[in-house]
Amino acid sequence: MKKFNIRKVLDGLTAASSSSSSATAQSGTLRENDAIQETLQSDHFQLCKTVRHGFPYQPSSMAFDPVQKILAVGTQTGALRLFGRAGVECYCQHESGAAVIQLQFLVNEGALVSALADDSIHMWNLRQKIPAILHSLKFSRERITYCHLPFQSKWLYIGTERGNIHIVNVESFTLSGYVIMWNKAIELSTKTHPGPVVHISDNPMDEGKLLIGFECGIVVLWDLKSKKADCRYSYDEAIHSVAWHHEGKQFICSHSDGTLTTWNIRIPAKSAQIITPHGKQPKDGKKPEPCKPILKVEYKTTRAGDPFMVLSGGLSYDTVGRRACLTVMHGKSTTVLEMDYPIVDFLTLCETPYPNDFQEPYAVLVLLEKDLVLIDLGQIGYPIFENPYPLTIHESPVTCCEYFVDCPAELIPALYSVGSRQKRQGYSKKEWPISGGNWGQVTQSYPEIIITGHADGSIKFWDASALMLQVLYKLKTAKVFERARGKEEKANAEIVEEDPFAIQTLSWCPESRMLCVAGVSAHVIIYRFSKQEATTDDVQLLEVRMQCEFTDGDSPDPGGEQTPTLPTPGSSSSPQESEPPTQPSTGSNSSDGPRDNIPCLQVRSSPLKQSPGYQVELVIQLVWVSGEPPQPITSLAVNSSYGLVVFGNSNGLAVVDYLQKSLLLNMGTSELYSPSDPYQRQPRSPRKVRQPSGATCDSNDGSNTSEDRCKSPASGSTSPCNSDDERKQKFIEKVKFKSRRFSKTVANDFDTKDNSFTRSRSSSVTSIDRESREAISSFHFCESYPRKTDSAVGPCLLVGTTQGTVMMVALSLPPAGDQRLQQPVGVSSCGSMVELKGGILTMALLDATGALLPPSYEPWYDPNASDEEKEKSRRRRPASPPSSQEGQDAQFAVLCSEKQAKVVAMPSQTRIYKHNITETSFVLRADVVQMAGANCIACFCANGHIMTLSLPSLRPLLDVNYLPLTDMRIARTFCFSNLGQALYLTSPTEIQRITYSQENCDNRQEMLSELFTPVETPEAPNRGFFKGLFGGGAQSLDREDLFGETGAGKASRSLAQHIPGPGGMEGMKGAASGVVGDLARARIALDERGQKLGELEDRTAAMMSSADSFSKHAHDMMLKYKDKKWYQL
Repeated sequence: MKKFNIRKVLDGLTAASSSSSSATAQSGTLRENDAIQETLQSDHFQLCKTVRHGFPYQPSSMAFDPVQKILAVGTQTGALRLFGRAGVECYCQHESGAAVIQLQFLVNEGALVSALADDSIHMWNLRQKIPAILHSLKFSRERITYCHLPFQSKWLYIGTERGNIHIVNVESFTLSGYVIMWNKAIELSTKTHPGPVVHISDNPMDEGKLLIGFECGIVVLWDLKSKKADCRYSYDEAIHSVAWHHEGKQFICSHSDGTLTTWNIRIPAKSAQIITPHGKQPKDGKKPEPCKPILKVEYKTTRAGDPFMVLSGGLSYDTVGRRACLTVMHGKSTTVLEMDYPIVDFLTLCETPYPNDFQEPYAVLVLLEKDLVLIDLGQIGYPIFENPYPLTIHESPVTCCEYFVDCPAELIPALYSVGSRQKRQGYSKKEWPISGGNWGQVTQSYPEIIITGHADGSIKFWDASALMLQVLYKLKTAKVFERARGKEEKANAEIVEEDPFAIQTLSWCPESRMLCVAGVSAHVIIYRFSKQEATTDDVQLLEVRMQCEFTDGDSPDPGGEQTPTLPTPGSSSSPQESEPPTQPSTGSNSSDGPRDNIPCLQVRSSPLKQSPGYQVELVIQLVWVSGEPPQPITSLAVNSSYGLVVFGNSNGLAVVDYLQKSLLLNMGTSELYSPSDPYQRQPRSPRKVRQPSGATCDSNDGSNTSEDRCKSPASGSTSPCNSDDERKQKFIEKVKFKSRRFSKTVANDFDTKDNSFTRSRSSSVTSIDRESREAISSFHFCESYPRKTDSAVGPCLLVGTTQGTVMMVALSLPPAGDQRLQQPVGVSSCGSMVELKGGILTMALLDATGALLPPSYEPWYDPNASDEEKEKSRRRRPASPPSSQEGQDAQFAVLCSEKQAKVVAMPSQTRIYKHNITETSFVLRADVVQMAGANCIACFCANGHIMTLSLPSLRPLLDVNYLPLTDMRIARTFCFSNLGQALYLTSPTEIQRITYSQENCDNRQEMLSELFTPVETPEAPNRGFFKGLFGGGAQSLDREDLFGETGAGKASRSLAQHIPGPGGMEGMKGAASGVVGDLARARIALDERGQKLGELEDRTAAMMSSADSFSKHAHDMMLKYKDKKWYQL
């Protein structure tokens, strides 16, 4: 175990800068009691993906195994998502990234066939926790358009764009020599090509008859044995899908003109019925008006009642703007179900997997572009099932994300109890039918919470424990503000901001449950958690005027705002008394003068009913200054022990006492560099506390011109105009750009529609001004030494800027209790402490032993509880670092910027260690995290590298090139947490969780869920006596003789290339490395082989017994009739 020593260094002594690959310590006198043992080594770290949550991004196809009860969804990016019961999820990815056009389960076999847009088919093995491809087949001369795998068959039919059908053995993934050519399938008199194959299915009652649908409208019933067409059915409209009646005597086609045609297989000349479900029937008996195409139809029979016909599309053309619909026709009733998004595909779930039996449909599974809906066919009104999967991450675009691991144990039950009251009613009473798979073993017992902020101002709390994800509670911050009601107001609101309530950043204290949220309209909302309902008559509002000191208005503001004493919060003397009264014209869009002293949004004036959960404590709004809109808030922090909130932007920082509802400090960034007296700093806000009921601006206060509108972090995120190549090029240019960057401002810029990396609300401020302006990038509340000369710790605030400067602000707090609510809090700047290259990203404090010193906090208490209960729990819990003796450092500040990390001794403020993280790129996210009982810095770089550094020596422990440079969303949402956990938004709808812990990687195999579980296949339907006697039942077909090499010969080698897959070994190696994993796999393989051998032995013994019995009976029969004449028989 390596030891590192903390050395005392004389002030002003500097060391040569270190290289990017090593950290250097300054020289000095060595003392034995300063030795810090570092337990973290490189062996503790390994990077791997764990699980992916959310809705599959850009879905393109799906399939369902009716026996295993497993759902598979394919996407346009080649991803596979598999779902079982709640908590059973799996993610796989095709290497090519081509769109998945069709999926086919080998029902109850633990295998899945995927067909891709690059004309390849793949066999996935689902009998292992990490599915892998067993075989692949790449077609070179044909384009795949449709696939069909009959139930309990090993022969896969593949239809092509040329109209041909090839047959593949799914066991060996080899092509059969049997090919159905399009010119043999259609009539010789047909002069035109029939188009691509759009449907293939075998007759439910006769496996030897194959129904082939061509796009042009021709359907062929092909006899596989005689290799010729039995019947041909022709309609003059293009075909989209075909569905059989289970008796095999009729089938239904859906067409491009919105019609459904029903055909008897023995009467090919004319369809038995033509209906237009949504067409207007003319009175004169003419053909109904054409409708939109019916993209898919399914026909399912029931034993006791009328059949169900389910179809998508087919609406009349006069329903412009109407949402996508699913139509359910049952008997004489037709029900149209409107969907929130366009329909990608749907499947009718039935009780039996056998196509030749009554289907007994019980639900319809509808895959939409951004949702998954399951409709209950067994209840009146067709209610939907309550979805147990976390598929609502993207309900509104995610704008920020935070991850908390090892939270207080009571947090998740508390959030769940208030969130359970928000659930919708009217769901189906039945259990979710997709119920396959088994959960993995829980090896992690600590609570995990993910918080997502969204473009509509909502915040969601998620339980992320044990590799699962479940929404706990949803908070709507937009309720605090007035909504635009009139047409003019709505129009103005749209001009002002696409998403005016979007969440920019948030700060959460899990122990005290205090939540602080910053939005894009330069507003900050402070929330307390309560289990009781409350009604707030007037929302507490504090308006802050922050202006840049580089503007012409740099002189002291009029009205005595630079008075030398801080006003007492309870007194009546305040800055707004001496300033001129606000005129109504300043709060409107009139041409009387520039907009001034008004916020972007208007806080509601009516009483606010607050449900149990998070309730508003205070709203802070930055106001316009001389026609300039307020700058976006770039950093935010809350401390429950001090009762303070601090936020900053490119103009400076503001410290607010949310207990007294007062502004303590409003200072420009440049002013922080010089030390100040705590009682000589006057807030520059023109108004302290303002009740919105009496002095609100008129309804147009929040409306800006189109030039002044501010973009939210989500605006432009779904814009299709930027391709991956363009985004990648832009991102590389941004990486090469040498200006100062910081990760929290990146939230504004990664998804904007224009090229500017930093975006201002004002069109009059040039990009050069914005780049040169130093903004606040990071805060950290702590108990430390404000100045070099201090020997005792006190409440402090570390402030980091985009220029790499770290400054200290001292806080002077009154005693707890009534005095805290009456006496003012002192705030004074102590000047610059240290400088780093690049903007400051994160800061932390270690004690003399190297242990992390977390910010102090106040334990949670219910603000609506009785005073006695409040006093029991309301005790300030500060950190208790040791006091500094003369000439000795007792703390170490850990500072990390976009370029480097430093460890500084406190109170001497001497650099002890330095490490240059990157020279050519910059760090987007950095966090000080706990790992294996120790601490380290985890960094995510813009070049895709994930790195960890030891503390305090800053030794590199991990450096992995993990992510490509193409996705801006990842950079905005990436966050590290304790115990080796991290996550990011890998698509607009999905969260990808990863681990950088070797222990977690080793345990991943046990924690992952199992998709395949041994289930007996249901018995085949009984043919009945008369059907068996007269041959009316299902006719079987020996496909092996027909399609095998002996019967059909070999296929052309140039048609398709067979690619053997890894067989799952790569996935297994990544999930369970070492001898134990190998032995486990070998044992499983032996068990499966032994089971199969045992079954074979049982079958052999049964056959031998049957043969012996037959031989005995034959011998007895021979002896009985041996000596009899023929006429005696």
